[in-house]
Amino acid sequence: MFQFLQKIRRRLVFKLVLTVGVVLVFSISTWAFFNIRYQKQKMMKNIVAGMDQLTSTIRLGTRYAMMLNSRDDINQIINNIARQPEIENLRIYNKDGQIKFSNRPSEMDKITNIKAEACDICHRSDPPRAQVSLEERIRIFRSPAGYRLLGIISPIGNDPGCATGGCHVHPEDKQILGALDVVISLQKFDAEIGGVERGITGFAVFVFLTTSAFIFVFVLHFVNRPIKKLISGTVRIGKGEYGTVVDVGQEDEMGQLATAINEMGDQIAEKQAELKKQRDEYQNLFDLVPCLITVQDRDYNLLRYNREFSQRFDPKPGVHCFRAYKGRDEKCVNCPVEKTFEDGFPHYTEEHGIDKEGIATHWAVQTSPVRDKSGKIVAAMEVSLDITRHKQLEMKLASSEKKYHAIFNNIPNPVFVLEPDTLNILDCNDSVTAVYGYGQEELQGRCFLDLFVKGDRSQQARLLKTASEITQIRQVESSGKILFVNIRISPSEYSERKVLLVTTSDITKRLEAEQQLIQASKMATLGEMATGVAHELNQPLSVIKTASSFFVKKIDQDKPLEPSLLSSMLKKIDSNVDRATRIINHMRQFARKSEVNLVKVHINEVIEKAFEIFSQQLKVRGIEVAWHLAETLPKIWVDPSRLEQVFINLLLNARDAIEEKTAVGDYGSMAGTITIATSLRADRVVAEVADTGPGIPGHVLEKIFEPFFTTKEVGKGTGLGLSISYGIVKDCGGDIRAESSPDGGARFVLEFPVTQGATGPVGR
Repeated sequence: MFQFLQKIRRRLVFKLVLTVGVVLVFSISTWAFFNIRYQKQKMMKNIVAGMDQLTSTIRLGTRYAMMLNSRDDINQIINNIARQPEIENLRIYNKDGQIKFSNRPSEMDKITNIKAEACDICHRSDPPRAQVSLEERIRIFRSPAGYRLLGIISPIGNDPGCATGGCHVHPEDKQILGALDVVISLQKFDAEIGGVERGITGFAVFVFLTTSAFIFVFVLHFVNRPIKKLISGTVRIGKGEYGTVVDVGQEDEMGQLATAINEMGDQIAEKQAELKKQRDEYQNLFDLVPCLITVQDRDYNLLRYNREFSQRFDPKPGVHCFRAYKGRDEKCVNCPVEKTFEDGFPHYTEEHGIDKEGIATHWAVQTSPVRDKSGKIVAAMEVSLDITRHKQLEMKLASSEKKYHAIFNNIPNPVFVLEPDTLNILDCNDSVTAVYGYGQEELQGRCFLDLFVKGDRSQQARLLKTASEITQIRQVESSGKILFVNIRISPSEYSERKVLLVTTSDITKRLEAEQQLIQASKMATLGEMATGVAHELNQPLSVIKTASSFFVKKIDQDKPLEPSLLSSMLKKIDSNVDRATRIINHMRQFARKSEVNLVKVHINEVIEKAFEIFSQQLKVRGIEVAWHLAETLPKIWVDPSRLEQVFINLLLNARDAIEEKTAVGDYGSMAGTITIATSLRADRVVAEVADTGPGIPGHVLEKIFEPFFTTKEVGKGTGLGLSISYGIVKDCGGDIRAESSPDGGARFVLEFPVTQGATGPVGR
């Protein structure tokens, strides 16, 4: 029974009915209380008013008898009036409190206490009050039978008729002669009031019960029934039946709540599906992640572990981590799990051990705390990544670094590691000492530009940052001696930073040998040019001889010379002496040993200067020269004296090729021709020397620039001319190639880059 009451007490319908009932009871009780009170006051007021009228009627009715002092008449009037059922008692008191008239004979002439209840209204003060309000003259008290009585006492005043009447005389100064006391029964009034109270109470109870019943039915139908459905639906949703549809058949708030619950079920279903997916993914990640994962308690027992750990170590349930990992009987000295339990922070370490197959294994271990809802650490998760291969690679890398460091130091050419912006030397190999005379410690931290000649440093700084190769650059060793080196630059990384890897090659001795070889080639060329030079010198000498003979003849004949003729002939002698001097100086300069010196020149000037030596001998041999020089060509960076040697070699080869063809009679009556042309193609200056000789066979083209290779007869060529020319052109940053002309003969094409700005492209 108690459980049933408890169940009823927890129900919403009970709470609603109880709440509404309490409100109704309070409201109806309040209404009934004030209504009954109002009815009582109204009825009592009517009764009091009626009694007041009755007392006034009795006074008026007995006044005449009192004036006549007719006691029998007064008694008769009182007894007649007292016969009314509501009147209990009717008395007339004199001023001394003696009952003079009463409907009860036993009370006649009885003297009452002047301070008694009926008289106390006026006699509570001294002198007694003459004027008392109606409310003060009323008293309610109970009869011996228990019902209530209402008494009203009215004073009998001393009217003028009483003071002048013949029956008895009252002094005029007396205001009150006595009092009329009327007592009526309130039994009928109380019964009526009780009926009214019962009616109002019954009505209130009826209203309460009716309203409660209506509310109960309403709540039961529109609240309790839908709530049961909602509860049932939510219970099913709570059990996982997310497809449950709650239909309460209402469109009010209950219907909206049902719709919200249905939507909630759908959303929960979606979230549960997503959570299940995430849980499955987490489980898969936990089991399939390619690293070792364990969850341990404070005693280092394995609470959980993933598949990788299980397959690797085959642990037994409840085994300690140090036993599973390393086969130890006690925890590791530097245990990250212990530290995590102590301070609550993740910890990292590297461990090694033996797996179940007996293979030495290394791990990178990371631990993190696992906390409960209160934030207390209840476990520690340990994630271990197998770094065995990395450790092996580290050992191999260390060995490789040692190996390549040895190779780096034993490279025969100096190697520098430069900072890209400042060009400071970060590192260098042992070979720098042999070439530059500095120790490694002396160079580290210094600027690489300190090894260059001072005047070249700004230009070389730009090239070191932009070019990949710089050729024939002057540098200075520790003793101040000038070196010629070729430099190769390549971007690289050094200690995880961007650097420039610079390799230098000392070409000083090679250049000296090349200079000697070039000088020897020049001497050989001068030997071949001797006949042509003799022809060149014979012409000015002949002019000088003719003029001097003419002057001697005139002197011998003692004939005077005309001033104009003398001036003309002396000018011819002077110009021919200058011409002979130029030829001799040109030959002297050509024969002089020169250093590598690149300057900006016009290629047409170099070609014309080289042709001066051959102009006469080509004319004597009947070889024509066709000129096709472009007039507006940009300057190029070259060594003019060495490039002149290249064009002299090409002109000699063209002359010999034409004479070779003439000797076999291939020309017939046609003379040979050498074509010299220059042009600008894109950003390259191109020079061509073509002849009408026999040409170059195809199998010879790829060997034409090899040292000591020649197509001339034995004793007529050294095989060095084209090889030296190839090296000179390459040193100037250009290219040279040989072609067979479609019309016969050979053609040599030289290309040089156009200079940009004030400095030339000394690097390529």
